[in-house]
Amino acid sequence: MTNNESMSEPANSSRPGSSKQQQQPNLEITEKVRVLCLHGYRQDGEAFKNKLGSFRKFASKYADFVFITAPHIAAPLEASAEPVQEQRSWWANKDDGTFKGTNKGGPAFGYQESLRLVEDVWKTQGPFQGLLGFSQGACFVGLICGLAKKKLTSIRPEFAVLASGFISGSLVHMSAYEERISIPALHVYGLTDEIIPKEMSQALVNHFKNVDILEHDGGHYFPAKAQQKQTYINFFQDRLQEFLEQQELQQSSNASFVDSADGEDEANDAEVAAVMDDSD
Repeated sequence: MTNNESMSEPANSSRPGSSKQQQQPNLEITEKVRVLCLHGYRQDGEAFKNKLGSFRKFASKYADFVFITAPHIAAPLEASAEPVQEQRSWWANKDDGTFKGTNKGGPAFGYQESLRLVEDVWKTQGPFQGLLGFSQGACFVGLICGLAKKKLTSIRPEFAVLASGFISGSLVHMSAYEERISIPALHVYGLTDEIIPKEMSQALVNHFKNVDILEHDGGHYFPAKAQQKQTYINFFQDRLQEFLEQQELQQSSNASFVDSADGEDEANDAEVAAVMDDSD
């Protein structure tokens, strides 16, 4: 099921310029948006990439996906002497160095390190237009969008995909949710998810203004079956169209600037010539 909130039209409706996109489908093939993908807790970038094989096949005509891996988060020194195996996570919110999405009021060990990593990849492997995350990665995407809204990070996503996402309970993250996010966002969650209950994902949805919602009957996973295919295609078609329109506007603006500068040079040349004629 899809739903749009605070939007004047659904994601798959006609827009100015949409007929142009249909008449020139080659634009979708030669140009794509680029998306940086953040995996969930106890995953890594390669495993997440493999799990999203079907999804990437649906969207690959419109988007390229880049995957990175979270650093190891070790238990803090003051934690129990009991050894804890290091886990791939974007941050830990329990004193033993582990993470649980439903934990409230906890710390965020390793968060700044992970944020610096994502900022570095965004800068060095970009440009990127969008962010995609699953579970803890989706929570991280929500945080980054909040930080970008307040200009507290160098990352500037133009859209987001958040699957099994939720609002972080770590106290240090609370300020990131002070303002609602206006960029287009696709929220995906399972109605029978027992790890991140749907109510937690719905709370994150309410933090965004311009949303599409994809609910599925399953649990804690990123769905990519035939019934979800068109939702993904519609979302990325729209994002690509917006991207191409922005490029066209930028090119027009640059051309206008050059023409204006040339005109000023010609006017200056004419003025100088007139002064020289007067001096003669």
